[in-house]
Amino acid sequence: MKKSTAIILAIVILVALYAWSGYNRLVSSNESVSNQWAQVETQYQRRFDLIPNLVSAVKGAMKQEQAVFDNIAEARTRYSGAATVEDKVKAASQVESALGRLLVVMEAYPQLKSIETVQTLMSQLEGTENRVSVERKRFNDVVQSYNLLVKRVPSSMLASIFGFKEKVYFEAAAGSEKAPQVNF
Repeated sequence: MKKSTAIILAIVILVALYAWSGYNRLVSSNESVSNQWAQVETQYQRRFDLIPNLVSAVKGAMKQEQAVFDNIAEARTRYSGAATVEDKVKAASQVESALGRLLVVMEAYPQLKSIETVQTLMSQLEGTENRVSVERKRFNDVVQSYNLLVKRVPSSMLASIFGFKEKVYFEAAAGSEKAPQVNF
């Protein structure tokens, strides 16, 4: 009896250790996803801080494109009010679409490119867009690692027991592969 009790106790201890380490791995991976999303949001905040300055500089040179400026302001407001990662992804896509239309407008007005403030802001915005792209890729990489952990056996059993769910990837908005058009 003592030998079988020791074996059962050893099995219980091994299962408990596996559950403990598996849970900690899931928590760590979940936190990595949250941290990486925070990095994406940091770059979005940089973008959103630059956009009003760019819009102001461009507005000073042209008044007739008010609809483009209104779309940018509305998209920024939607992002600020978004509560979930999914809502923020949708709102960020709207900002990108509106920003794309602003860039098309700027292409149509070559005199804007010669304004030093616009040049500086555009350069900063391009750098920010690159940073956003890098952080989104990193986010998707971390989400992939987490989702694999949540889906693979045997960690999937622990994930379901402890309520860890699959995370959503950041995906481009439908239609984003088409360049925006602005008609004058």
